[in-house]
Amino acid sequence: MDNQQVTITIWGRFALFSRPESKVERMTYPVPTPSGIRGVLASIYSKPAEFYWQVNQIEVLNPIQYTTFKRNEVKSKLSRISAENPTSACIEIEENRTQRQAVVLKDVRYRVTAEIVPRPDFEKPISQLYNQFERRVKRGQMFMQPCMGTREFPAYFEWGSTGELSIALDMDLGLMVYDVFDLNEWKVGKQANPSVSLYHAQMKNGVIQVPEFDSPLVLKPEKR
Repeated sequence: MDNQQVTITIWGRFALFSRPESKVERMTYPVPTPSGIRGVLASIYSKPAEFYWQVNQIEVLNPIQYTTFKRNEVKSKLSRISAENPTSACIEIEENRTQRQAVVLKDVRYRVTAEIVPRPDFEKPISQLYNQFERRVKRGQMFMQPCMGTREFPAYFEWGSTGELSIALDMDLGLMVYDVFDLNEWKVGKQANPSVSLYHAQMKNGVIQVPEFDSPLVLKPEKR
């Protein structure tokens, strides 16, 4: 195994890598975002205090196909349950139901190359992290079920490359979401502060090269 990067193949029946401008009627990008792929890798193996995943390359193996869904959703969020009034967190479904359409990808398959970027204070051999990730992938282990952009669309994975060729398609994808968090911060859950970054994505012969997070090619919000 190359101790500098790993390659896995991931696939799923459907995928939804939402465009930020289509918040209500959700519409997918034609290819995965780096944050979507990072989510798959982190679902298999993640230690935020020790390292983060840097996606280097995404190869599209299946033709890009779309389909649409209409789903019943609720417009309201549950409030916190009060000890004095346990029913305070209930939602009247009939009053808050709405039907929304989503444009998603179908029959997706990607080959992903990524590397582990250790935190500055990580002192152990980085090979330990790579070896642990390889073992988990080959055993089918995971912290949680990986997904293709949204939890309702599970992602499946296997180690290495299957030798498949990427699709013969060039596409200028314009500005795309790179990530929704600052990867240099290791806070997780409610402690993490959202920080949306963008990059100019281009696909050549089905292959997307992803710049490093600290690259000037990744557009980040100014820190105050």
